[in-house]
Amino acid sequence: MSETIGPDQGLRSVGALDLPPGLEASALLRTLLFASNDCVKLLDLDGRLLFMSEGGRRVMEVDDFQAIQHCPWPDFWNGDERRAAADAVAAGRDNKASRFRGYTGTAKGTMKYWDVQVLPVLDDSGRPSHLLSISRDVSELRSADLEIVRLIEEARQSERRFRLLADVMPQMVWSTLPDGYHDYYNARWYEFTGMADGSTDGEGWNALFHPDDQERAWATWRRSLASGEPYEIEYRLKHHSGDYRWVLGRALPLRGADGTIDRWYGTCTDIHAAKETSENLALLSQELSHRIKNIFAIINGLIGQSARWYPESKAFASDVQQRLAALGRAHDFVRPHSEASLSMLPTIRNLLREILRPYRALEENRIQIDGDDVAIDDRAATPLALVFHELATNAAKYGALSTLEGRVNIALSTQGDVCRIAWLEQGGPRIDEEPQHRGFGTKLSAVSVEGQLGGSLSRRWLPEGLAVEIECPASSFSRT
Repeated sequence: MSETIGPDQGLRSVGALDLPPGLEASALLRTLLFASNDCVKLLDLDGRLLFMSEGGRRVMEVDDFQAIQHCPWPDFWNGDERRAAADAVAAGRDNKASRFRGYTGTAKGTMKYWDVQVLPVLDDSGRPSHLLSISRDVSELRSADLEIVRLIEEARQSERRFRLLADVMPQMVWSTLPDGYHDYYNARWYEFTGMADGSTDGEGWNALFHPDDQERAWATWRRSLASGEPYEIEYRLKHHSGDYRWVLGRALPLRGADGTIDRWYGTCTDIHAAKETSENLALLSQELSHRIKNIFAIINGLIGQSARWYPESKAFASDVQQRLAALGRAHDFVRPHSEASLSMLPTIRNLLREILRPYRALEENRIQIDGDDVAIDDRAATPLALVFHELATNAAKYGALSTLEGRVNIALSTQGDVCRIAWLEQGGPRIDEEPQHRGFGTKLSAVSVEGQLGGSLSRRWLPEGLAVEIECPASSFSRT
C-alpha cells in the first residue's frame, strides 16, 4: 500500500552539533551510511538508480553495484509493489514525499519485506532535482505481526500451543485479561528483564518502566483499555543489565463473537539501536542546518563588503541583505530542532509574527493577524517569508507603515483545501491610481505564490491603501 506523507513538522532551534576537533560532518555521514542497515539510494527524476549506500549494498546483498547502476529502480519490484514504486517516483517529481511497504528480493534472491520512503531532493530554486529512497528491512517485524495474528487465532483452540510458539519468538510477548491484568509473559520477557517468573504479573510490570515514562505509558494503556483501540507506544524498559533500553510496545484486543474483548495480546520489541541511529542522524541534520545559517551570514557579509567597494550599489545591496535576513528567519522556523521545542510547531501565524517582528507597528498592535491558523513546513515557509517581507518593506517605505497612524490587517481563512490570506493597509498615504511600474519584488512575490505554492496573488490599489489577496491549496503548505 502506498501513501503520500510529510516529514516531521519543523521545531524550534537548538545549538549546532558539537563535533570533536578534527571530525568533519561529511566523515560522520559516511560512517552513519556505512553502519546503518537502511538502504539509502539516490535516484534521478526518472527513477534510475545513481547511488546506493554501503550499508544498503550489504542488506541488499549487492556485490557489484555497477551492474545495476542506472537501472530503473521500480523494475526491482513486482506486481502492486512495482506500481507503488513508480507512483512514488512520480510523486517525487511533483515535490511530494511517499511511503509504501512491500516484498521484493535482494540481489541474491533473499525475499524481504521493506518499509520504503521516497523524498524529493530540492535544488536552490526549490524544485526537485533528485529523489532520495530509504528502504528499511522490516521483515522481522512483519513476520512477527503476521505471526501474532496467526497465534491469536490459534489461541482460541489451544492456549498451550500459543505459549509454546510465543516462547520461540524474538519479541517479548504478553497477554492480559479484559481489564488489563497481566497474567502471561513469554520466555523472552524474563530473559530481557531478568525478573523471576510471575513477579511482574498484575501491575508489577510498571516498576520496570523508566520513571520518566511510567505516567505516559500507563495513560496510553488505560486509554486503550477504555476504548478498545490498539495500543502502541515507545518507552524505556529496564534491562537485566540495569540499563534502560528503548522498546516498542504494541497490543491488540482479541474479541469474541459478540464483539466484547476476551483478552489483550501484546509484544515488546527492542528498538534501542534504531533509536540511537535516529538520534545521531538528527544531530547531523542540526549540524548541516547550522552550516546553512553560516552560509547565509557569509553571503550577507560579502554583499555588505561589496557595497562598500561600490557605493553606487548600496541601495541594491541593502535590499538583497534584507531578503536574505527574511530567508534566514524562515530557515530558523523550519530547520531541525530539539525535543524541547516540540510544542512550537510551525504555523502561518508564527511565521508572520517572525517575519514582521522587526517592525515597531507589530508591538504597537497596528499589525493585526486574525482568523484560522494553518500548519506549514519548509515547503511553504520560504516563499511565504519572501512575499510578506516584500509587502511589509513596501508598506514601511510607501504604504500604511510609513505613518504613525497606519494599520495593516492580515486575515487568514480556510475552506476545504483552499487557504486565503488577505493583506489590507489603512491609514497610510492616499492612493490616487495604480502604479505603472512593477518592481522586482512584485515579480518575486508572484513567482513565490504561483510557481512554488500553486496559488494566485491579486492586488487592488484602493484609495485608503493596498489590498492583497493570496489564495492557495492548503495542501501546498505542508507535506502532511
